[in-house]
Amino acid sequence: MFCSTIIPTINRPSLSRAVNSVLEQALSADEFEVIVVNDSGQPLPQMDWQQSERVRVIHTNRRERSVARNTGAAVAKSRYLHFLDDDDMLLPGALEAFWELAQSGDAAWLYGGYQMVDDCGNLLGETRPQVEGNIFVLLIAGEAIPLGASLLDADLFWVSGAFDPRIVVTEDRDLSRRIAMYGTVAGTSATVARFRVGQQGSTTDWTHQAECDRRGRERALREPGAFCRLWASANSSYLHGRGTRAYLASALWNLQHKDVLTAASRAMCGMVFGGHHTFYRGFWRGIRTRIR
Repeated sequence: MFCSTIIPTINRPSLSRAVNSVLEQALSADEFEVIVVNDSGQPLPQMDWQQSERVRVIHTNRRERSVARNTGAAVAKSRYLHFLDDDDMLLPGALEAFWELAQSGDAAWLYGGYQMVDDCGNLLGETRPQVEGNIFVLLIAGEAIPLGASLLDADLFWVSGAFDPRIVVTEDRDLSRRIAMYGTVAGTSATVARFRVGQQGSTTDWTHQAECDRRGRERALREPGAFCRLWASANSSYLHGRGTRAYLASALWNLQHKDVLTAASRAMCGMVFGGHHTFYRGFWRGIRTRIR
C-alpha cells in the first residue's frame, strides 16, 4: 500500500470533512487507507465514512496527539505515513501528485504546497516551499514544512524515534528535524493540503511553544553526526550564517541553564561552522535572520 493517513481526533465537527477529503482522492482504493485515532475519551457518533472499508477507527482515550499519532502509525500498512489534523484537509489530486513524485526518486520525505484559511474558511495565503535533498540546516534554523502537506517514509519514522510525547506543542517540528537528520526531501509543485490557522477550537497550549521548540532543537543538535549533517546541508554562505546563529543561540541557552561544557561546545561549533564564510555578505544576512 502507498499511503496511510492518520487522523487523531477529539471529535471536532470538522472530522468528517477531513476524512472525506482523503476518501475522495482519485488514487486507486487499494493504495491508501485512513486511520482515525479517537482520543476524545468518548465514542464517536455514527458518520457515513465509518462504513468505508478503507477506514479504521482505533481508540487511545485522551493520551494526547503524539501518542495518538504513534498508535495510528503502529497499525499502518503503507510505505508512507501522512499525519492530518481533524480540522485540516487534503485537496483533490494530492495523493496522485505524491504518487507521481514517489516514482521519480527515493526521498524519505515528500511534500507539496499548502493553503492557509481562517476560522471562517477564508483563504489567507498559499505557500509552495522549494527545497530539495538535505534540509537539516533549514529546520535547525527554524523553518518548517507542515506534516499535513507531507508523506514520511514509515521505516524512517520509526528509526528516527516517532513523535515524542514529552514535546507537547512543537512535536511536528521535533520529528521533522529528526527525519531530516537521516533522510532527504522532495517536493511536488501541486498544492496538496488546506490548513486552518487560528486559536478558535485549538487544543494547543501555545504558552509552552518556545521552550518545547528549543528542547527539540537541542535534541537534534545532540544527535550523532549532527554537525556533519548540518555542514552537508549548508550549500551557501547564507546557510552557514543561519547554522552559525543556531549554534550560538544554543550556546547562550545552555549557558543560561548552567550547562557550561555544552555551551562551550556549541560556541566552538558555531565558530567552525562560520569559518571563511564570515568574509561574505550572505553569511551576515543569515546571521541576522532570526531563529523562528
